[in-house]
Amino acid sequence: MPAILILGAGPAGAAVALGLRRLDYPVTLVSDWRRFPALEGVSVRVLEALRGAGLEQALVQALQPSQRQVAWNGQEHAQNIEYLLDRPAFDRGLRDALRLAGVRMIEGRVLGVQSTDTGHRVQVEGHEQIFGEFLVEARGRQAPALGKVLCQGEGSGLRGPETVSLLNRWQGPQGRAASAVHSLEDGWAWMARRADGQCYWQLTVDVASADLPGKAQLLEYCRQRRRSSPLAEVFFAGAEEHDLHLHARSSTAILSPQVCGDNWLRVGDAAMAVDPLSGNGIFQSLSSALQAPAVINTLLQRPERTALARQFHRQRVEQLFLRFARIGRDFYADEQRWPEQPFWQARRQWPDQRPAHNTLDFSALRIERAPVLRDGLVDEVEVVITPDQPLGVWHVQGVELAPVLRRLQQHSSHAALSGLDEEQGRAVRGWLLGQGYRP
Repeated sequence: MPAILILGAGPAGAAVALGLRRLDYPVTLVSDWRRFPALEGVSVRVLEALRGAGLEQALVQALQPSQRQVAWNGQEHAQNIEYLLDRPAFDRGLRDALRLAGVRMIEGRVLGVQSTDTGHRVQVEGHEQIFGEFLVEARGRQAPALGKVLCQGEGSGLRGPETVSLLNRWQGPQGRAASAVHSLEDGWAWMARRADGQCYWQLTVDVASADLPGKAQLLEYCRQRRRSSPLAEVFFAGAEEHDLHLHARSSTAILSPQVCGDNWLRVGDAAMAVDPLSGNGIFQSLSSALQAPAVINTLLQRPERTALARQFHRQRVEQLFLRFARIGRDFYADEQRWPEQPFWQARRQWPDQRPAHNTLDFSALRIERAPVLRDGLVDEVEVVITPDQPLGVWHVQGVELAPVLRRLQQHSSHAALSGLDEEQGRAVRGWLLGQGYRP
């Protein structure tokens, strides 16, 4: 079996490694430890995706449930439970899961990657050079591009308004876990408090218009911004801040112009990085990672399907990115108090004016051939294209939809759905009704 190298041990890299091990590929994963002990707010949807990827054990010591408060467009309300994910504990859990699965782990900073049509040589600090026939890039939004020779013929990519997030961390008194997000005239802030007193406050602003001070003054700038916020004062109860740290990072939404080649693949934030406002960064990382093992398996075992496999990966990465970008755009547009401020003006119009979810129209459904995942490989079958699923839907509850749609065009719904068991019939009828079908 060809040797596969994965760069990055976050959720995306870990999910790809576990999926490849299930297909019996030898996997070597290279990763350096995160340099800043971050905390992330994640939804139940993200937790379900992590469990579906086989990463449930990594969550055991890393989660705290929290009631999330939202202050947006002058209104305040409590949303559903948000789970505070401690990244250092989660990252340790990911590495434990990888070792148990038989993934070879190399810890160290990647110094360089030399890629050709025949394979990839990776230089890791403190280690001998390693080689693999296939490379998976999963080092996040800062991952460098591969050589131009390997990246020809891909798309143009997409980049949102330049955005920076300033994450502050300090030790406060112990108390109840909580989190909150609120809008500001020049951006928005997220804050969280763990039960052990670890406090986090992240300010997200526009790079071009924020007029930030120099690096040496950033910590004091953040302190003043935080203390001038009535919501933050109440949230942190005006407690003293001990051992205060600052970490600045880009949070610009980015779609990479090259996400797949004949012997390499980009997943997670290295393929597409969404705006942190969505709270779905891990979810979208896993979305591209969960399909990757089948794409890689196809590229290595079915070279005649290379173009189909690359099309499958590229289209789904692009479609998911645009959907998240449009959902973020609509949420930014909900804040109407400062429409002319540069931060809000740029983000309420990007990436385009197309709706995040299209109107249901059963008459618009059509049948096309498209790539899908089948038996651990990318294959081409007939799917049903819908206004809200432009890449198509293959089956529901194991029932292929293209033959059902053809029968509906010639027969009654009773005749078209005959032969399905009760559970299948209920699922297919529900899907059809959800597309606007009215018998």
